Amino acid sequence: MPASSSTIVFCPDAELGYERSLTRFEAGEGLALDETYRLAHLPLVAPDHPRFIETREGSSNVMGRHERVFSLVLPVFSDLLNQSPDYRDLDEAMRAAPFADKIAWNLLDRRKHKLHATICGSLSTDTPPVLDAEKRRGLTRLGPIAVELRGLFSGNVNRGRLYLRAYPESRNGENVFRRIQRSLGCRETDLYVVALYNMTDDLDADEAAALAELIESWWDRAILRFEVDHLWLMGASDDLVLDSYVEESVSLV
Repeated sequence: MPASSSTIVFCPDAELGYERSLTRFEAGEGLALDETYRLAHLPLVAPDHPRFIETREGSSNVMGRHERVFSLVLPVFSDLLNQSPDYRDLDEAMRAAPFADKIAWNLLDRRKHKLHATICGSLSTDTPPVLDAEKRRGLTRLGPIAVELRGLFSGNVNRGRLYLRAYPESRNGENVFRRIQRSLGCRETDLYVVALYNMTDDLDADEAAALAELIESWWDRAILRFEVDHLWLMGASDDLVLDSYVEESVSLV
């Protein structure tokens, strides 16, 4: 059963993978967009960039697009996010940063109704997965779940994308996102990020230092705490979910 608001405990960093997966900034060095980002994101973010990767052997990505993939995700509602003074402070700091002209600001509006953190990724391709009655009962037994967003985060994969970190509720010492993953027979993970900002180019040394400072100063700062009673079954044919739709709102109650 869900915990009352006065007793909610969120999973600590020690139980999650954010610190392990953080971008390692080196003093005096810039930050280069990595190959994963240049393949899956840069063709959509900055198609005129000379270093985007059109496609590569073994990947279905072509100019940032691929077959439609369905995943179960945590919805993050932009209206709630925009009401948060802490989020507004973060966004203001980003817009004032020395690398601000290397952020694709136009994407924020295009993606505002699609913000999410993936819980069970790649459940099926081309056609939606079937969630049978037993799996649905497992989800509805959870009830509403609480989540806290903290920021800012840059990972060691997809360098070029900046996120908020989602911290799931812990019930009886158990990560509720992992309970969802187990109930659906999915791989258990410890990273649940909400993509916000996309870079359009590499950062020089001063810009990278400014980003590292922002990440450090915002690490423990809560952006938003909210509760959800449903998840989205989302289908997308690009990693920015620009061409995406919610196949189903999956109830947790």
